[in-house]
Amino acid sequence: MCEIPQTFAPGDTMTEKLNTGSHDLPISDALAAFMETGWEDTHRSGLAALPLAAYTAKRRAALASRFPGERLVIPSGTLKARSNDSDYRFRPHSAFTYLTADQEPDDVLVVEPSGAATLFLRPRSPRSAPGTAGQEFYRDRRHGEFWVGRRPDLAEAEALYRIECAPIDRLGDALAGPARVLRGVDASVDGRIAPHDGDAELETFLSEMRLIKDEWEVAELQFSVDATARGFEDVVRALPRAMGERRGERYLEGVFGLRARLEGNATGYDSIVASGAHACVLHWIRNDGRLDERDLLLLDAGVETDNLYTADITRTLPLSGRFDPVQRQVYELVLAAQEAGIAALRPGARFRDFHLAAMRVIAEGLHDWGVLKIGADEAMEPGSGLYRRYTLCSSGHMLGMDVHDCAKARAEVYLDGVLQEGHVLTVEPGLYLQPDDLTLPPELRGIGVRIEDDLVVTAGGARLMSAALPRDPGGIESWMASLSG
Repeated sequence: MCEIPQTFAPGDTMTEKLNTGSHDLPISDALAAFMETGWEDTHRSGLAALPLAAYTAKRRAALASRFPGERLVIPSGTLKARSNDSDYRFRPHSAFTYLTADQEPDDVLVVEPSGAATLFLRPRSPRSAPGTAGQEFYRDRRHGEFWVGRRPDLAEAEALYRIECAPIDRLGDALAGPARVLRGVDASVDGRIAPHDGDAELETFLSEMRLIKDEWEVAELQFSVDATARGFEDVVRALPRAMGERRGERYLEGVFGLRARLEGNATGYDSIVASGAHACVLHWIRNDGRLDERDLLLLDAGVETDNLYTADITRTLPLSGRFDPVQRQVYELVLAAQEAGIAALRPGARFRDFHLAAMRVIAEGLHDWGVLKIGADEAMEPGSGLYRRYTLCSSGHMLGMDVHDCAKARAEVYLDGVLQEGHVLTVEPGLYLQPDDLTLPPELRGIGVRIEDDLVVTAGGARLMSAALPRDPGGIESWMASLSG
């Protein structure tokens, strides 16, 4: 991180405030004038549109037809400070990129009442403009090209995104009159437009329109799943080295993270690398534990592609390379539950059916073990649910640009809705047998098992997108042995 510990000297001139740091060197008038000259024209002509841009016009048309005659405003989002003057890596709001293919901060999509759409963006910094406008490219830490990289100019943006583009300083003219706004994304946009009674309805529709994935999205998700499978292979290969590390979980997190950065944008969410009893913590992301060959390792991770689609896969692996009898007992019950859940996936089935099918298998298994003192029928009654002490959460969710995709959709079209061809979702039952749970026999305490796969609903049922990774215990043992070298 570049920092120059120097303050401004008396007599230095600055006409306007840029996003500069308190320790930046002063800029003399002579240097400012010198920086305005001698630059090659690097405008890029003949750019091919981004692959995603072939689909965005149709999506914007669907959005406009849902709210005819209304102005709609969808921001990309803003940079957020991580600490002091260092920002988090920017990730745009999923709805914005879904509609534009753009991933730059501070940009705003406006759909006019006529249905015409304009993308307002911060164009590339000029190299020869007078005053601070011509200094941004080398002085502005947040937006300057020399600091954070090149942005497209307006013509380049129109070619890349296949949409009419305008400079962001003209946004105010486009916001005259009432509008629905995707709020909570960009405070400066929120402040320009009075709240609308239909703002929440816009947010809901932006979630619901992403429920059905088109063929390009399914292919993008398949790439993410395949890259994630390669990341899981990397983790297994790294186990011998990680076993000797004080923070073996974190070592494996780094191994998977390398695959995610090599093949995509990043991880789609913070990876869960949970060994031993840490696997009983559903969202364990501290990843600071040692690895013990007597334990299981629960790895829940996904590669997010450059187009922001993420996989979400979990495997529970024996760190010794082989399940012991108790571990296998727990694992096989979870696998049977997952198989029942997958079998329930088909167009027209209720979304909740696969979860209920999986949970019935779990309840029956817990009863057979003597852990659950009531039968499965009673346990599955709404007034009971006692089996949930050992499972805690739902068995799956929609998947796409967000790991928990389409979360703002209405219950009647998601949780209480029916499956349709093109839905992509996870099936991920688990058992989390807490280490301090006195209702469990000692040998079961501290074991956590989750098996999670990604599936796309097809006309005839569902396709297992993550079939490259084995799920049955024998297959896992053989797979791990083949990767041990």
